[in-house]
Amino acid sequence: MKKIVVLISGSGSNLQAIIENCNAKYINAEIISVISNNPNAYGLERAASANINSIVIDNKDFMSRDHFDSKLIKILDDLNPDLIILAGFMRILTEKLTNKYIGKIINIHPSLLPKYPGLNTHERVIENQDLVHGVSIHFVSSKLDCGPLIAQGEIKTKKHDDIRHLVERIHKVEHLIYPEIIKYICEDRIYLESNEVKFKNITSTESIIYNKYEI
Repeated sequence: MKKIVVLISGSGSNLQAIIENCNAKYINAEIISVISNNPNAYGLERAASANINSIVIDNKDFMSRDHFDSKLIKILDDLNPDLIILAGFMRILTEKLTNKYIGKIINIHPSLLPKYPGLNTHERVIENQDLVHGVSIHFVSSKLDCGPLIAQGEIKTKKHDDIRHLVERIHKVEHLIYPEIIKYICEDRIYLESNEVKFKNITSTESIIYNKYEI
C-alpha cells in the first residue's frame, strides 16, 4: 500500500474525495498526513474527522519562500511518502523542493492547460466566452502549472454559467478525475520517466488521459 501526503490551503473538497476513495479501497493507499499552510483551513477538520494526522506550517511564520520550503522538505523527508498531492495548496513551491521530489508531486489545476495558468481561470473562461472549460492534472515542475501533463477533464460551458455555477461544475470534475489518476499512480500505472509521462495498462487514444464529462 502506497503512502500519500496531501497538501491543502482551504476547504479541502478534493481531500475529502481522496479520503472517501481511499476508505472505499478504490485507491490502494493510506493518507499518512495532511499538511496545510493555513491554520484555519477547513480541510484540517476533514482530516481530523477521518483520524488523519495533520501538520500546520503557517507561511506567515517564515521570512521567505525558501525558508518555508526548507521546513516543508524536512517534514516530507521525515514522512517519506510515495506520493505528494497538491489539493488546493496555494503556495508556489521553490525549485529546491520541486527538483527534490520530481515525479512524486502532482497538482490539479482548474483549466485546460496550457490555457490559463495561474489564478482566476473561471473568470477568464467566462470573459473570453470559451465553449469548453476543465481541469488538468500534472506532475509538478519548477515552472508554475507547466509540469508534464497526465490528464485533463473537459466540460462544455453553458450560457447561464456564472462564476459560482462554473466553479461548482469544475469541482465535480475534480472529484471524479483526481481520485482516478491517484489510483493509477498508486498502482504504478502512471509514472514519470525522463520528464515524460508513461502509461501502463491504460487505454488512451491521446498522449494524455482526456475525459469529457456531462456535468
